[in-house]
Amino acid sequence: MAKQPGEAMQPQRGRDGTLLQVVETLLDKGLVLNADIMVSVAGVELLGIRIRAALASFETAAKYGLDFPAGTDRDTVAWQEAIEQKETCPQCAKRAPLKQLMDEYCPWCGWQSAYSKRLEETGSAQLHSSAEDAESEAESGTTSHE
Repeated sequence: MAKQPGEAMQPQRGRDGTLLQVVETLLDKGLVLNADIMVSVAGVELLGIRIRAALASFETAAKYGLDFPAGTDRDTVAWQEAIEQKETCPQCAKRAPLKQLMDEYCPWCGWQSAYSKRLEETGSAQLHSSAEDAESEAESGTTSHE
């Protein structure tokens, strides 16, 4: 159905969005409100209000460096887990520590990045060549430490 010139677009509502998805997106991405309200009479400012509000998960807030209320205990295990960099696994879509996901494997499904596979191959190749060097030194009766 083609739109005719001068015809206004009509809003459409999808059925796939739920309240849970909205809340999850808000907590994951965060929402920041900045508002300046000023009441003036005849050019004279009588009242000024600044509002700064943020709605986000602790993980998102820590990631973007948002301030937390005084007295927030940042030495807890939960806090350390919240500020640890995490990434979504491309296979199972679960969040895992970035370093583990890139250097080792996904703890949920076992997925390995190309980088970790290369590290594995390089590490095993280095171990293999080191073992061969040690064998040849033992056979010749020389050591590289002399």
